[in-house]
Amino acid sequence: MPLDPHFAPISPWSAGLGCRCPRCGRGPLFKGFLDLAPSCSACGLDYSFADSGDGPAVFVILIGGFVVVALAFWVEMKFEPPLWVHALLWIPAILVVTLGLLRPFKGVMVALQYRNKAAEGRLDSHTP
Repeated sequence: MPLDPHFAPISPWSAGLGCRCPRCGRGPLFKGFLDLAPSCSACGLDYSFADSGDGPAVFVILIGGFVVVALAFWVEMKFEPPLWVHALLWIPAILVVTLGLLRPFKGVMVALQYRNKAAEGRLDSHTP
């Protein structure tokens, strides 16, 4: 997973938000909605190093929750609609916000892992 000198550095933010390969910026990062492709179809980078875990979901929950709850409070204070209007507005809104942000945030986390050479912690097995 070393940064290859034959490829110009790609911003992890542009590669991640575009759901593109963190090394070349051209190949797709995902084969499904959230499933990573095995490798880049353009440069051949193996994506087996990538493990974003729950990081993207945490950021999406915090950001999406803040936006939707702030808007719900604003609508309540300004218009005082009945509860069914809140349900009609905010259930689809939270689905759109969370599902819309999850894939790009996962792409950013994978691109940052590549850029920073993040890997699983390993113990040295050297015996004196």
